[in-house]
Amino acid sequence: MSPKNRDHDENQDPVINDASQSDSETGDVSASDSAAAEKSAAAEGQPSSAEDAAAGADKAPDELSEEDQRLLDEASRDLVAEMRDQMLRAQAELVNFRTRVERDRVSNREAVIADVIRSMLPALDDLDRADKHGDIREGTPIALVAQKINASFERFGLRKIGEKGEAFDPAFHEAVVHLNDPEATQNTIADVIEPGYILGERVVRAAKVAVSGPAD
Repeated sequence: MSPKNRDHDENQDPVINDASQSDSETGDVSASDSAAAEKSAAAEGQPSSAEDAAAGADKAPDELSEEDQRLLDEASRDLVAEMRDQMLRAQAELVNFRTRVERDRVSNREAVIADVIRSMLPALDDLDRADKHGDIREGTPIALVAQKINASFERFGLRKIGEKGEAFDPAFHEAVVHLNDPEATQNTIADVIEPGYILGERVVRAAKVAVSGPAD
């Protein structure tokens, strides 16, 4: 080879016969080269990257062990039992609340009625004394008025307490006079000085009575 030809060959760029092509700007291998690489791997019996991804997607997650499943079941049962217990307590509290409200409502109603009756007691006492003295005769206008008043109060559950001959009860009777009776075995009402009244279980006024009984 002549010197001229040798100089010409040295100035030429080396030629690369690699079949792959890369992007001149990014350096990424082209799609054709990637496909060629996959074909080559398939020919050698090695799975490609696409097959690896598909296999990973089709792989089922690991199942829980028996111990983990048992713990999970126990936790679920405990949670259900706790929620049921809370529900039962809430229902019991609601029932108790309704009972208290109803009891308070009845008590407040009786208290209001009792206050009204107390304001009317002087008039009731006058009618009672007039009846004992024989001033209220049947068929007279005042007798009709007395009947209407008594019926109105009875409709609310008002009852008269304190009758001659009854056993003395300090919860309902107020002893104004005490008469000694050596033969008596217990205190009894000898006379009613002023009748008492009770509304339901509420004593509006204790009866003032004379008590006959053994000496203290």
